[in-house]
Amino acid sequence: MIERVFLLKRADVFRDLPTEVLEGLVPHLEEVDLPPAGSLFEKGDLGSAMYIVVDGRIRVHDGERTLAMLESGAVLGEISVLSSEERTASATADTEARLLRLDQDVLYEAMALSPALSRGFIEVLLDRLG
Repeated sequence: MIERVFLLKRADVFRDLPTEVLEGLVPHLEEVDLPPAGSLFEKGDLGSAMYIVVDGRIRVHDGERTLAMLESGAVLGEISVLSSEERTASATADTEARLLRLDQDVLYEAMALSPALSRGFIEVLLDRLG
């Protein structure tokens, strides 16, 4: 549990949250392992989860065009998980990768209990838009 709390603290969205809030999320995190070139999700898929990169590198892309390369501590899928809309890009492992998956229902419940989590999401989204 301590390792996963530490991993969450490295992500911008969770960085300022109290440890007890993060400890409440830990049992709901699902580990996802991807081989190189393994697909995490495709553009157009419905977003029902977000991911935190633990190890490896994830390529976010639209077809052949690379939009971002994400490494340890990065969060992806945060916009789709909040809106339940189609994903605007695909995500593929550039190297062997390990991620943590947080499902939408757990996230919504945690946001209702922790205004700091909601603020963290707003700040990250504003940074990405600006």
